[in-house]
Amino acid sequence: MARPDAIPLAAERLRAFLDAGAHGDMAWMETKAEWRGDPRALWPQARSIVMLGVNYGPEFDPLAILKERTRGGISVYARGDDYHDVVKSRLKAVGRWLIDTAGGEIKVFVDTAPVMEKPLAAAAGIGWQGKHTNLVSRDFGSWLFLGAIFTTLDLPPDAPEDDHCGACHACLDVCPTAAFPAPYRLDARRCISYLTIEHKGPIDRALRPLMGNRIYGCDDCLAVCPWNKFAKSGREAKLAAREVLQAPQLAMLARLDAAAFRALFAKSPVKRTGRARFLRNVLIAIGNSGDTALAPEAERLLDDSAPLIRGAAIWALGRLARSRLVDCASTRRAVESDPQVAAEWTAALAE
Repeated sequence: MARPDAIPLAAERLRAFLDAGAHGDMAWMETKAEWRGDPRALWPQARSIVMLGVNYGPEFDPLAILKERTRGGISVYARGDDYHDVVKSRLKAVGRWLIDTAGGEIKVFVDTAPVMEKPLAAAAGIGWQGKHTNLVSRDFGSWLFLGAIFTTLDLPPDAPEDDHCGACHACLDVCPTAAFPAPYRLDARRCISYLTIEHKGPIDRALRPLMGNRIYGCDDCLAVCPWNKFAKSGREAKLAAREVLQAPQLAMLARLDAAAFRALFAKSPVKRTGRARFLRNVLIAIGNSGDTALAPEAERLLDDSAPLIRGAAIWALGRLARSRLVDCASTRRAVESDPQVAAEWTAALAE
């Protein structure tokens, strides 16, 4: 349990991040920055915050998929049902018990409001924010979903958890895009999780080769944390990885139309990215695969209706079959009406 005034340092870090250049896809953070810095601004009647952590520790090595270049790597948390629904039902059950036992009013949040769950969880003693900025638990490592119950009850707070990262910097060193300018600081504009999930436009060409086959999220900094040696496998069946999402073939994913995309990712957090962003990621992975057998998949998507997909297809085909890209440019480049896709043609042919 934590007090609503337990996150002043987290508020300062958020402000520093926004001042450093949060833009575009991250503008929603700035619009509610003051609420994030002080939960009482979100609900003035709140006197205590009960934090819940749900373990989703994997039974497999999350980094093993990175060696299978013709398959897509989906973050551990997104291989099962959407955690928002699972955790929220848990929170509501605890909240009903709290009301029945002690009275008061409650509001529950699972990444659905401007609540800074990680510093609140640290203040409540669940864990601490590691150098990778995620929560680390001595019992569950880096694999915890977080949710919050705001209540009007005045409950005694738990002791906050100390930082136990010590001199370790494994999470910083493993990041493929160097997204950590310093310990405890993340540049979201270089983070693969942000790029593959939140970023709506074309991904920086300099970062694409560094993404490998990661098509939704990235677990590298979580997976290498030494505290994971104490982690336990998650027991919630709904959060268990679906077999079809364990190591999906890039060729299969590249053929998804809108209906097939919605069907495959029903009840999955992947669905929220939409087909265009997801296939952009798949095409970057295809371009990084080194497998020329995947070149026809990229070529076919040169004619997709979504400009974001067409642009990524140009890059992928250029990586796998440059001569074929040149041939395709003769009929497609001149008729391309989207300026970003036209820029992709120019850049790809100039390389």
